[in-house]
Amino acid sequence: MAGFRFDLAARDGKARTGVISTPRGEIRTPAFMPVGTAATVKAMLPGSVRETGADILLGNTYHLMLRPTAERINRLGGLHRFMNWERPILTDSGGFQVMSLADLRKLTERGVTFKSHIDGSRHEITPERSMEIQRLLGSDIVMCFDECPALPADRATIAQSMRLSMRWAARSKEAFGDRPGHALFGIQQGGLEEDLRAESAQALTGIGFDGYAVGGLAVGEGQEAMLGCLDFAADQLPRDKPRYLMGVGKPDDIVGAVARGIDMMDCVLPSRSGRTGQVFTRRGVVNIKNARHADDPRPLDEACTCPACRSYSRAYLHHVFRSQEIISSMLLTWHNLQYYQELMSGMRGAIGAGLFDEWQQGFHRERAEGDIAPL
Repeated sequence: MAGFRFDLAARDGKARTGVISTPRGEIRTPAFMPVGTAATVKAMLPGSVRETGADILLGNTYHLMLRPTAERINRLGGLHRFMNWERPILTDSGGFQVMSLADLRKLTERGVTFKSHIDGSRHEITPERSMEIQRLLGSDIVMCFDECPALPADRATIAQSMRLSMRWAARSKEAFGDRPGHALFGIQQGGLEEDLRAESAQALTGIGFDGYAVGGLAVGEGQEAMLGCLDFAADQLPRDKPRYLMGVGKPDDIVGAVARGIDMMDCVLPSRSGRTGQVFTRRGVVNIKNARHADDPRPLDEACTCPACRSYSRAYLHHVFRSQEIISSMLLTWHNLQYYQELMSGMRGAIGAGLFDEWQQGFHRERAEGDIAPL
């Protein structure tokens, strides 16, 4: 499509690096998308998010349709202007959030009706309405509306849900229409079942999309099962289109996904963890609330150049977290997001140089060594 293109630059095993070109800028892959659920990455200014190295953000259709509403955002110039982020934005379809409402939703062939978690008001999302909301928001990458069952689930339930999602995918494609400069991604479903995943991939490629997501994972199945599914799921999708693993995840999840051919990921984990005092470093997770950090003058990670590591000690970060100061969320979230972006940059460089296996070994070795020994 005009204005949207995916160019692979290098492969190393199944791992890939390349560039997604959009009218609003390039997205270097593998890419991690920080999550701006309600038109903001919590505790971060848009310019600060960009400084971490992020090329694209994710916005949440479900939350934005409820508050402040897609219609209001459209009247105010669209999501990019509304949140002061001029680079690419991907919006999810709302399907995952509606799935999580459980008893507050009713599922039919037409779509899903549900009660708002904010005020109990009743709403409906259909494939057509999801496309309309995402058009009003003005996102660059639009996701099909799908149904995502939580795992574990029996095979019959997974198959029924997947086939409904494929019918919704066709309706999403028709409702999306012709929108030069904007892309529509299909979402593969099928649980952990290889044949159901293959059936889903065949249906999606028959419809034809600008990119393809692996959906229905990171919903309770555990890392081993997730990576086992990715061993075959990614290969079932077109090689010349971006592959997006939705809602993942921890650093070792991300590395494992890239090793299996995934190009894009998103997760609330780095920002959420920053607000709860959990910090990601090359040597694993640091819990800044622990008393052992109270007198530690060292940075979180001596190799990191984020403001938290460049200008503040562990002792200070421990203090402001325990004191519930707002700067704690700001600094720790910035660090986590920068760590994730440096992780992606490291993988892109290693894949391009044909050294991804060596890079992975170093990644796991550093994490096995653990946090820097206390003073």
